[in-house]
Amino acid sequence: MDRNTVIGLTLIGALLVVFTYMSQPSEKEIKASKEKEQKELAQQAKKDADSLEKANKDKPVLVAKKDKDGNQIKDDKGRLVYVNQKTKQDTMIAPRVKVPSNVLVKGEIIRLESEKLIVDFSTKGGIVSAVQLKEYESYVNFAKKDGKITPLYLFKDGDQKNQLIFNVDGKKYATGNKAFEVVSKTKHKVVFRHDVADGSIEYTYTLKGGYDLGYTIAFKDLSGKVLPNSVLLDWQMEMLRSERLLSEQRKVSTICYESADGKLDWNSEVADAYKTAETDMKWVAYKQSYFSSILDADNGFKQNGTKFTSTNYKEGSPQYFTHIRKYQSKLNLGLQSVKDGQVSFSWYFGPNDYNTLATYKKDYDDILNLGWGVFRWINLYAVQPVFEFFMSFGMNAGIAILLLTIILKLVLMPVQWKMFVSSAKMKILKPQIDEINAKYPKKEDAMKKQMDMMALYRASGASPLAGCVPMLFQMPILLAVFRFFPATFTLRQRGFLWAEDLSSFDSIWDFGTYIPLYGNHISLFTLLMAVTTLAYTHLNSSNMTQQQQPGMPNMKIIMYMFPIMMIFFFNNYSSGLSYYYFISTLMTIILMFVIKKFFVDEEKLKAKMAEAQTNSANKKGGAAPKKKSSFMQRLDDLQRQQQEQAKNRTKKK
Repeated sequence: MDRNTVIGLTLIGALLVVFTYMSQPSEKEIKASKEKEQKELAQQAKKDADSLEKANKDKPVLVAKKDKDGNQIKDDKGRLVYVNQKTKQDTMIAPRVKVPSNVLVKGEIIRLESEKLIVDFSTKGGIVSAVQLKEYESYVNFAKKDGKITPLYLFKDGDQKNQLIFNVDGKKYATGNKAFEVVSKTKHKVVFRHDVADGSIEYTYTLKGGYDLGYTIAFKDLSGKVLPNSVLLDWQMEMLRSERLLSEQRKVSTICYESADGKLDWNSEVADAYKTAETDMKWVAYKQSYFSSILDADNGFKQNGTKFTSTNYKEGSPQYFTHIRKYQSKLNLGLQSVKDGQVSFSWYFGPNDYNTLATYKKDYDDILNLGWGVFRWINLYAVQPVFEFFMSFGMNAGIAILLLTIILKLVLMPVQWKMFVSSAKMKILKPQIDEINAKYPKKEDAMKKQMDMMALYRASGASPLAGCVPMLFQMPILLAVFRFFPATFTLRQRGFLWAEDLSSFDSIWDFGTYIPLYGNHISLFTLLMAVTTLAYTHLNSSNMTQQQQPGMPNMKIIMYMFPIMMIFFFNNYSSGLSYYYFISTLMTIILMFVIKKFFVDEEKLKAKMAEAQTNSANKKGGAAPKKKSSFMQRLDDLQRQQQEQAKNRTKKK
């Protein structure tokens, strides 16, 4: 591309930018256009409403016909039968008066209630408009300490929509803003109907007990008018904030879904996410930290057209401080025919409690983030059963965590013993290790230093790995409880000492302002955990040698930095987790002193190691040399190669 071409393209681009800018309407013109549009819509809506009122006025006065028991009579198509009150003549079917699509529909709220749920429905769209959990309350209401439980809202009117989207007579049709009529209502059941294309759609909602809501969609007289494969259930929800710290609640909130072959997948828990189904689905869950809404289809959802979207709120939006995230799923109902077709679902609105979810035997409990692989097994089959055993006696959650920690420490006692003995041996050998480090200060002597170190360890019966290997047995438990305490529902709104809610952070001082990377409060359990970890680090640092090689990190500094980093990392975490780590580390320190005081005599251990070194030296001097292991032989070979390379470099110089 030559210079003239570049100049020409630049000028053309500049002209397009200027033209676009000059062609834009002014703010005044935009405002006038919007006002005109709104005025026209209002006039049209009034005109349609007047027409509808006139049509209803000219209708005969009709009353639903009832049998001798007072039940409403329906025809063979399920429609109500009416009596003309003007003529007192033959019964007739009430004529349908179609509501114009641009007339605003105001929904009437219908409420059903069970021992655990309060569910509101709206005739606008026939949707589930609000759900309350009677046994639980939000943190805001919990913090009031007024002695009563204010039912927790999962979502309120305007936050949830379950609508059908399909093609009727070749046009796209959505039911979310359409008027539904109440066909029947009992204590635990309500039926809605919406007339469309000379047919109808019926929604039946039934409270089944517990946290379950039955949901059935039936199609009447729509065969040949609705394309079966086009029917999607559009499920939208904006979950309300329910816990103390909204930022932490958002970190574990997402859409989870299980495929037909039993594999769990989910959208990102942090970023906006959009995924399309790669296979048929069994159920979909809108999950937050401690509560979920799970929609389970009897016949599952088909892959084609099924997709999941989760969106974060932008700062400044009306829901930024009141809601968690926005969820939307478009689910293919897999209808082969709409001729009197029917699909059924079961809705779970309840807590993320493992025991509750596991009773369904549908893998609902997989949505709980208890870790993966061995960490999840440890939580499910060791940590959780022991913790719930103590909680079953009605004891305080803090005491239950203390007893759980004692049990785990007793189980790990042999490991702790091995680690302490190894630490004591390394402490005894430290002067000799320092001598070897001083003997070989140069980088090219690293192999010689390693050989002398190995000889020292072998002669004394010590090994640096002897302390590392037992630690590997403890790590799965440490990582497992890291997932367990923030996820277990049992800790929610359980207090202990100054912590009013062990599932959230404890605070002894609220700053009133946010400090980056730290927060707006001081968590005392986090400070105690950091202090005990620092003390434990100091007790073990005496066995660690200073790195002599240039460019290598100083491990002592790294180990001392870790407890300080924990103050920032755990400040907003579950106080139950910080409390557990504090108690666990404190017990480890106590066990170290007990083992040192009553079970391991360092002087005797030192004498025993010296004797082992003497015996090893005598064997080298008198008896035939012991055959080297393959590992030691490889070290010798590497040392010789290193020495030869050093000689060659010297000759070249």
